[in-house]
Amino acid sequence: MTTPLLDMLLLLAKIAIVFFVILTAAAYLVFAERKVLAWIQDRKGPNRAGPLGLLQPLADLIKMLTKEDFRPPAADKWLFYLAPAMAAIPAILIFSVIPFGAPLTLFGREIPLQVADPHVGLLFFLALSAIAVYGVALGGWASNSKYALLGSIRGLAQLISYELSMGLSLVPTVMLARSFRLSDIVNAQSGIWFICYQPVAFVVFLISIAAECKRIPFDLPEAEGELVAGFHTEYSGMRFGLFFVGEYINILVLGGLAATFFLGGWHGPLLPPVVWFSLKVLAFAFFFIWMRGTLPRLRYDQLMQLGWKALTPLALINILVTGWWLTLR
Repeated sequence: MTTPLLDMLLLLAKIAIVFFVILTAAAYLVFAERKVLAWIQDRKGPNRAGPLGLLQPLADLIKMLTKEDFRPPAADKWLFYLAPAMAAIPAILIFSVIPFGAPLTLFGREIPLQVADPHVGLLFFLALSAIAVYGVALGGWASNSKYALLGSIRGLAQLISYELSMGLSLVPTVMLARSFRLSDIVNAQSGIWFICYQPVAFVVFLISIAAECKRIPFDLPEAEGELVAGFHTEYSGMRFGLFFVGEYINILVLGGLAATFFLGGWHGPLLPPVVWFSLKVLAFAFFFIWMRGTLPRLRYDQLMQLGWKALTPLALINILVTGWWLTLR
């Protein structure tokens, strides 16, 4: 088998595996969230579809597919249809640059467990994260609904604000690894994880990705008590399902990036590298679920103050301190 053909087959295999795993994991993350919240609130949660309720994601998919696909008469047709895809696709594409295991040796060659490894992987992540904002913006604006529009405006302001602090919190990791390539950042943590050097950057990044995921206490773009359902109020059926799945894919992707930048990626003792990476991602997912079952929603002024007056200045100061420390080493 020629080398170009083998490379193409390996790439297609990695794409198919990542696509299947991330969609399946997102579906069962919804189920896990319902079970964990039920445990926190002392109730049973979903337990009817299949043994122990494990077929609940399949039941939810069938329900979404068989619901009426409604579009408001005055909505912008093409933008209304485009918005759910804009919410889900960028999150899936970001996962293509995350290294989820140590390279394997196959057919006498080293195969990286990563779909792509560009030199500017971190910038690729930030670019796609910025594009994901359009899913919220278009969903609210194209619906021709006041509640949806208010939710999308809230979402735009929130995502742009916390995108800044999130990006600034990653600058010290680039300074330590001396590379934008995600595999280089992981390899630089083979001894000591960056969270040991950068606890402040980790906390800023963790709060920022919670806001990027629009999770409680940062779920102001949805805020069902104020905006019905926020930016996706007018969506139904599988289009609503795409918004829903996109949110949970985003949780997994941002958890994977947090593990990559601060927790050594796939590095860890005893267990296989892929298992270590999976455990770290699931730990972040559990943390987000725990937050939803524990914390109250912030007021909008508190949300903005936290982002602009606390996290952004803290991230800038941390960059200066890191630069000063590196010059003294």
